[in-house]
Amino acid sequence: MTQGKVWLVGAGPGDPGLFTLKGRAILSQAEVVVYDSLVGDGVLAMIPGEARLINVGKRAGNHTMRQEQINETLLSEAKKGLRVVRLKGGDPFLFGRGGEELELLAREGIPYEIVPGVTSPIAVPAYNGIPVTHRDFCSSVHIITGHKRAGEELNMDFEALVRTEGTLVFLMGVTAMPDILAGLKRAGMDPDMPAAILQQGTTAGQRRVVATISTLEEEAARAGIGTPAIIVVGRVCSLAEEFAWYEKLPLAGCKVLVTRPRELVSAMALKLRRQGAEVLELPAIATRAIPDNQALEAALDRLESYQWIAFTSPTGVRFFFEALRAAKKDVRSLGNIRVAAIGQGTRKALEERGILADLMPEVYDGASLGAALASACQPGDRILLPRAALGNQEILEALAGRPDVQVEDVATYETYYPRQEVIDQRKKVEEGEIDFAVFTSASTVQGFAQAAPELDFRKVTAACIGRQTREAALKLGMEAYMAKEATMDSLVELVAELAERKKQR
Repeated sequence: MTQGKVWLVGAGPGDPGLFTLKGRAILSQAEVVVYDSLVGDGVLAMIPGEARLINVGKRAGNHTMRQEQINETLLSEAKKGLRVVRLKGGDPFLFGRGGEELELLAREGIPYEIVPGVTSPIAVPAYNGIPVTHRDFCSSVHIITGHKRAGEELNMDFEALVRTEGTLVFLMGVTAMPDILAGLKRAGMDPDMPAAILQQGTTAGQRRVVATISTLEEEAARAGIGTPAIIVVGRVCSLAEEFAWYEKLPLAGCKVLVTRPRELVSAMALKLRRQGAEVLELPAIATRAIPDNQALEAALDRLESYQWIAFTSPTGVRFFFEALRAAKKDVRSLGNIRVAAIGQGTRKALEERGILADLMPEVYDGASLGAALASACQPGDRILLPRAALGNQEILEALAGRPDVQVEDVATYETYYPRQEVIDQRKKVEEGEIDFAVFTSASTVQGFAQAAPELDFRKVTAACIGRQTREAALKLGMEAYMAKEATMDSLVELVAELAERKKQR
């Protein structure tokens, strides 16, 4: 049997953009993922669909699995010859008990690697405009766990902490905040020393309260600050308002669900994140080539007989060119065939393969593409239409007015709806955690519905790329809006408009 291996991977503080490249690469190859409750949704969504999941649910005071059981689980899974990723919020070695997990593995001779993660005591203050060190204020930063067992005293040398005159960052200290602040004052810290509590930093739930060590407890209670949160004490906290940047982004505070085909990296998610949104990417649909596709093989054998090839999606482009390559052909086989694209995404996919589209309609939908083709074709032209097995009929209806043109509608791929277990979409929507759901096709709406069949879809505010997508959302009872143009940029603008309306309510 192949020997297994364990990777302790730090997932960072929540923002998936802070997950390291190495961590993501290793996670993509995982066969078993043992993960914590503090791992951000954006990182959890990166777990490969075929990986087996083990939720150990560790939060302060609430453990689904005891630490000793976690250690044994890592050992037993690795002994099966599997690639095991222990996915931990923040960094594995900063109060993450990574050292304890390694002790058993090292004793048993199991190979392992450590992948450090961006740690919250540095990143969360940074997202709140607080530099943990600043030449004018302090020259050191000290990270302390505020966790204590119920009924026990905090085991901290407060006098030593005060003497450092550095920035103090307390993790897992929300419930112990009264004791922490009182201890600092007893040890001689200036009662007016600036202090801050930072909730859910780097995510849409980020909130900040800045006060002093004398008033922070009262101000945090008034603001309703909850966990997870960190406490920062030091004069650098006074810079928060001046240096704040994250909440100034247009979509800061918005959590957006983006549905996409499993195989595609979402350009939409990237655009939304640049505007400050927390984006949860979930693969609502997946695609696969139709096996033993004799109709496509026959079409490829007679490519020279077509005057046009019309593509209705980037996915259709991908599967067509994969089939072309499998048939030992390349772009030279297209000869003088003219090529039509339904919209910008499809046109870009063609350009990546060295093909410039000859035709693209002004409105990016099937009816408009069909109408444009009907106007451009000559009598006797033949059109090859390689697309999804369940493609809509609008393009064919538009071309029906040209009986002198022959259309071969050839299915090249089929769509299916994978289920994912790691994130409860229904719970997040119904508890109001998701502000908007973004859909770029009617099939992604259907995939979302299949993934959460018991969801009350009336609670979903949907931003849709086009008419067909919006109609699919409306049929489910969603509050659905449509972008002005069927482009990614226009869809992002729609989300920004919806977010602004929500703020003004």
